[in-house]
Amino acid sequence: MPTDATYPQDSDSRPLVVNEAGIEDLFIQKLRDLKYTDRPDIHDRASLEKNFREKFEALNRVRLTDSEFARLLEEIVTPDVFTAAKTLRQISAFTRDDGTPLNYTLVNLKDWCKNTFEVINQLRINTDNSHHRYDVILLINGVPCAQIELKTLGISPRRAMEQIVDYKHDPGNGYTKTLLCFMQLFIVSNRDRTYYFANNNARHFAFNDDERFLPVYEYAGEDNQKITRLDAFADAFLKKCDLGRTISRYMVLIASEQKLMIMRPYQVYAVKHMVTCIDDDNGNGYIWHTTGSGKTLTSFKAATLLKENEHIHKCVFVVDRKLGTLIDMSLPKLLMGKRRSELKGQLN
Repeated sequence: MPTDATYPQDSDSRPLVVNEAGIEDLFIQKLRDLKYTDRPDIHDRASLEKNFREKFEALNRVRLTDSEFARLLEEIVTPDVFTAAKTLRQISAFTRDDGTPLNYTLVNLKDWCKNTFEVINQLRINTDNSHHRYDVILLINGVPCAQIELKTLGISPRRAMEQIVDYKHDPGNGYTKTLLCFMQLFIVSNRDRTYYFANNNARHFAFNDDERFLPVYEYAGEDNQKITRLDAFADAFLKKCDLGRTISRYMVLIASEQKLMIMRPYQVYAVKHMVTCIDDDNGNGYIWHTTGSGKTLTSFKAATLLKENEHIHKCVFVVDRKLGTLIDMSLPKLLMGKRRSELKGQLN
């Protein structure tokens, strides 16, 4: 099918591109409109690492030697998705060739909006047996954080999900041996239907017996209306600061399961309103929802974010169940007790 194949829509809308190449071109233009920097010069592993080095050195105000940069890559690149996710979110230490220590971050942790946001497409990474080509990747400070796989309108986005799983299972794939190990989330779309899901290690990243990929989300607005069209999804989910907040604030690292979890849209809205209500001192409130809707996780995430408020000296999170599956790296201390007197003693 020729790359300019289209069929008309309403007069106020753009022509509906029906092939993959055309959908990709329009999507990249949309990202340019959202102020992403298009980097067509980044097309292979060498250029990806070169760009990352430039961003790393600028952020950390350092000049690495070639041998230091090679050692840095050896230290941070890992096949373990959970370990890479922690590295992305923390301050790490590196010993330079002369023995001096360097404390560094991969991104601006204090203000993710101040990172550089770039888009690359058709990146080629060799595997042990062949090569993979990735449709669109979003870089935050040179780090690959989100991958978008696109299909034509006649093909279900599920095929893109299967392709990602196949790529991750291919021996020597880029997700285990290159900077792609830092991928946090995947987005699949045929322009009409768009889904997203978190990256994870193999045991949390597969189809189940019903051949459904879990957990996969469709984005929705605060009115709970689904936002499935790719352009509308980009406007709602992929603005630079919004993407940074999603990764830094609305993903949870579950240590007990070594698992990444991304919050559902309604959970994110609930957390935002809870934090805003307390920041603005608007009084009390409550959340009501059905069993299994994620109320505990929502409250837990709100509690971890409230500690960023310098006016809040203590946040008490009371829950009637074990928290082993919820504890992530953002909660410094867990207070546990079966009786009110035990908890009171720990809080004093």
